[in-house]
Amino acid sequence: MIEFGRRWGAGWLPSALAVLVALTGAIGIAVATNESYLPVTTPAGACRPTWVTGWQAAAQPGPAQPGLAGTTVRMVVHPRVTGSEVRLRLSNLYGTTPLAVGAVTAARSDGAAGLILGTARPVPFDGRQAVVIRPGGEVMSDAVPLVAEAGSPLAVSLFLPVVPQVITQHWAMQAAYLSGGGDATFGGATAFGPQTPSSVVLTGIDVRAPRPVNSVVAVGDSITDGMGAMPGQSWPDVLGGRLVEAGGVTTMAVLGAGISGNRLLADSGPQNGDVPLARFDRDVSAAGGATDIVLSIGTNDIAAGRSAADIAAGLQAFAERARAAGKRVFLTTVTPSGTGAHGTPAAVAARQELNAWVREHGAAYADGVFDFAAAVADPAHPTRLAPAFDAGDGLHLSAAGYGALAAAVDPALLTGSPCLAGNPPARAVVSGR
Repeated sequence: MIEFGRRWGAGWLPSALAVLVALTGAIGIAVATNESYLPVTTPAGACRPTWVTGWQAAAQPGPAQPGLAGTTVRMVVHPRVTGSEVRLRLSNLYGTTPLAVGAVTAARSDGAAGLILGTARPVPFDGRQAVVIRPGGEVMSDAVPLVAEAGSPLAVSLFLPVVPQVITQHWAMQAAYLSGGGDATFGGATAFGPQTPSSVVLTGIDVRAPRPVNSVVAVGDSITDGMGAMPGQSWPDVLGGRLVEAGGVTTMAVLGAGISGNRLLADSGPQNGDVPLARFDRDVSAAGGATDIVLSIGTNDIAAGRSAADIAAGLQAFAERARAAGKRVFLTTVTPSGTGAHGTPAAVAARQELNAWVREHGAAYADGVFDFAAAVADPAHPTRLAPAFDAGDGLHLSAAGYGALAAAVDPALLTGSPCLAGNPPARAVVSGR
């Protein structure tokens, strides 16, 4: 049995992001403490137009793709907030040399590399169409008059004349396309080649919403990132669609902060991103409207030989950090696996011990627990995934499996968006289709 004393400290205060810009031309168990049910109130006058984060991707370093320099990369993303303007966040967090971005556009997308006629907009930075991002820096664009509609695709196109050897990116099941060369930021689908699975430089999109929309940040590893399924089928994507369709106060954006290979306790290599505590400020605190966090992580720590006690202590530390920052935080059990280092007898035993601790004690440190393991386990062999939920490798989930995880999250425990009480699901009036 794992035992810990409850340790409530002042936590860490979120640090401001330093940016220097040079411009150029299925079934789950939900357990909550009493604090989860405290009524959420909205100060008078707070329900006014505001900027909220509608989409984001957790940053990780990686080598620049061959042929990337001198081309345009077009990324297709699905914001979870409806509004009349957008702002883009670009990052050179892991670059060791300046990153020049020659031109940027944002447009409504046909779901692939094509743009909806008449919707493409230039994206300026302090009034200019080009920007240089210092090593380790991020920049936010000026506001762009482009309607974003929750769940509908947007295309962001970046012309990258020169790129560093190491570029900030996110490997995910997400549509991105490379042009044949040159500035194709306003170009049609014929200017772009086959789909590539990595987004680069773009780490967030803010949307100016008519009323505040709160968000849930899903922090985790490849299970949170949706590995094994198609784009739009991860559990954060499914949950986000569910909360938007519910409408009214239940509406929340769900922001992805999963990184394949990520660990809770120790950096497993630079390609697998920083540990959740190290990226808390940029993935959670910097997300406009973020009120809730679901932390679902630990399978890679178990495979690396970390003990259940160590992982439980890490979950507790993250929960303390989140609550010190004024966020509502939820823990999950670790989904089963019978493959490789994730399925050894020692790994199975550690996972069972950790999950027992989360179920019994997790709500003492967090605002509730979602039992992801129970939602997707094979009833006949609980240490393995149910066949219908297995993507085929014994670790990652199918679309049905991710749907089961999303169903294990009880919206009644989440903060919701009080300013939307009594309102139907948002629908944007879109011109220029």
